[in-house]
Amino acid sequence: MRILEIRESTRPIASNIRNAYIDFSKMTLSLVAVVTDQVRDGRPVIGYGFNSNGRYGQGALMRERFIPRVLGAAPDSLLDERGLLCPHRIWAAMMTNEKPGGHGERSVAVGTIDMAVWDAVAKIEGKPLYQLLADRYGDGRPNRRVFVYAAGGYYWPGKGLEGLTQEMRSYLGRGYSVVKMKIGGASLAEDCRRIEAVLALLGPGQRLAVDANGRFDLPTAIDYAKAFSQYDLFWYEEAGDPLDYALQAELANHYDKPLATGENLFSMQDARNLIRYAGMRPDRDWLQFDCALSYGLVEYLRTLAMLGEHGWSRSRCIPHGGHQMSLAIAAGLGLGGNESYPDLFQPYGGFPDGVRVEDGYVTLPELVGIGFEGKADLRAEMHALAH
Repeated sequence: MRILEIRESTRPIASNIRNAYIDFSKMTLSLVAVVTDQVRDGRPVIGYGFNSNGRYGQGALMRERFIPRVLGAAPDSLLDERGLLCPHRIWAAMMTNEKPGGHGERSVAVGTIDMAVWDAVAKIEGKPLYQLLADRYGDGRPNRRVFVYAAGGYYWPGKGLEGLTQEMRSYLGRGYSVVKMKIGGASLAEDCRRIEAVLALLGPGQRLAVDANGRFDLPTAIDYAKAFSQYDLFWYEEAGDPLDYALQAELANHYDKPLATGENLFSMQDARNLIRYAGMRPDRDWLQFDCALSYGLVEYLRTLAMLGEHGWSRSRCIPHGGHQMSLAIAAGLGLGGNESYPDLFQPYGGFPDGVRVEDGYVTLPELVGIGFEGKADLRAEMHALAH
């Protein structure tokens, strides 16, 4: 059993939107296909992966370092004791001769290839990835019903309160119970007006989360926290720079309701420092580490083990990214849910065709691998790369 080829293509996911920090007018991602020598149901087994929005495609790093290391490794060195492709050994091959630290763009390149490897491994075994994960790392019983929230509420040119409320009303109408909007790209007073307009739409059991995308210094983060004390927000997300653990810790002294962060931490070590030093509270706060940006599931498993050692439940993890890989991890390993982009970054976000949100949850279908082939528009993009 061997990997024959790894293909990468940089694809646009541009959109005329912005958050408090960046606009998405030139945003890209990397799409990857891992071609194996295995055949199932008369077709070659190909695993697919892509990186989450917000970090651009990483094709140069893949082509220069990580893909050659995998293809140049002795084929048997990439197999487990059963003679099957081993994601952990493939990950180790990718990271050969890489120094510790520097968890920047390379973590995205590795995480994207890692996603495709896991997709291929689950397809070779003829299982949904969530079932394979439950079998290998859990009790064999995945929870196919996963909480999802709708992320949106970006700043659009010319889109005022009416446009924002129409967007959020649409998400609620599609079955979501929690919606999220951006803050920090306007004044505090204007953001409060935007928040109150959305809160006025919510019915029983429906909640609003807000996301500053790391924009604030400490005084501004605290000013927003004081203003938010009058609201019942699902969470207040990424107020300051992702690596400013002191800011996050001090913010918790001024805001006793749920905080969320972690989507821009790209290693177990950075996640551990967040837990050690950022004042995060395991009884109410949320962790948003995204495997597709942080060296993949191999590293994410280390992060989950670290969280357990520090007394955190996996149910406090709701990953960033809105992709089916994290959905599979949530179902197979018992996470608290997953982000969702109902209308953005298509065709890479969303669920397999026919999957509907009901009372804030989706039920994953029994599709082998991650389940990408269940989404027709995404399947077309992937097959165009691999065939």
